[in-house]
Amino acid sequence: MKLLRTPQICILFVACSLPLCSLQSATPGGWDKVDPAKPKQILYFTKSSGFEHSVVKRPAPDQLSHSEKILTELGQKHRFNVTCTKDGSIFTPENLARFDVIVFYTSGNLTEVGTDKHPAMTPEGKELFLKAIRDGKGFVGIHAATDNFHPQPDPPDKSARFQSAADRLDPYLRMIGGEFIRHGPQQSARNRLVSPNFPGCENIGDGFALMEEWYTFKDFAPDLHVILVQETKGMKGIDYQRPDFPATWARMEGKGRVFYTSLGHREDVWTNPLFQNILLGGLGWAARNVDADITPNLEKVTPGHRQIQPKDDPNAKKNAPPAPAKK
Repeated sequence: MKLLRTPQICILFVACSLPLCSLQSATPGGWDKVDPAKPKQILYFTKSSGFEHSVVKRPAPDQLSHSEKILTELGQKHRFNVTCTKDGSIFTPENLARFDVIVFYTSGNLTEVGTDKHPAMTPEGKELFLKAIRDGKGFVGIHAATDNFHPQPDPPDKSARFQSAADRLDPYLRMIGGEFIRHGPQQSARNRLVSPNFPGCENIGDGFALMEEWYTFKDFAPDLHVILVQETKGMKGIDYQRPDFPATWARMEGKGRVFYTSLGHREDVWTNPLFQNILLGGLGWAARNVDADITPNLEKVTPGHRQIQPKDDPNAKKNAPPAPAKK
């Protein structure tokens, strides 16, 4: 690992170690088919203009975060190089041309410096990034990547998110395929597999249960190919009082392959082989190592996806203790 510095960009680059990239058994996403002399190039962008998740927070400026370590270790095993950065000025034509897939674990309005104080994307950089996806660059979004560029105003109580904003969605949210609303308490919940042949999902049966922070979403792209469905029955919290909805999906943005998973909040999820296989599969598909049938199935597998949960518990006032009598 070495730290690369330019006048504007500070990135952590982890090179693929060729001895580790020698012939291996078949891996999710077709990474065993990649020429070890020509590893794929992945940009992992983790700027937090909004809430900074613990898995992307670096313990020191020159040290990788938990998720950066995991992703670069996967790259060392599976024939891809990972460039990690929180610097939004990386989105130039020259830099974008270097990468096969761009991975976001981000939050907030990325054209603002925001919480982590790292340089923001410029409006021009944002448009270059979106154009690169439309022109064929692969994109993978993880967990908080749907928590960006919310329609404004977006007050702290998130009240504006509890109604459709389809006519006002930012181009980024249209690209990724859905907008984060809110999440309830962390809990064990089930994801149902509805696309069993999608790369990385071949060996997980009909789904799985996992302890995680579960996002809720709205304004899904109509051409979504849903891979995993969030089963809401039995979940705790007002946020899950709604029908089942997409949790992991794929779609095309022009010529670019787009993959998103809501998984990835917790450190132990990142070390879980199940999550790693799902991520490797999505990366491999986005990088065009393998193909997949992504026929739109949103209405078929999640017919109630338009029903958004209530913002407030309608029983909260009814069950609240009586106010003390005025003296």
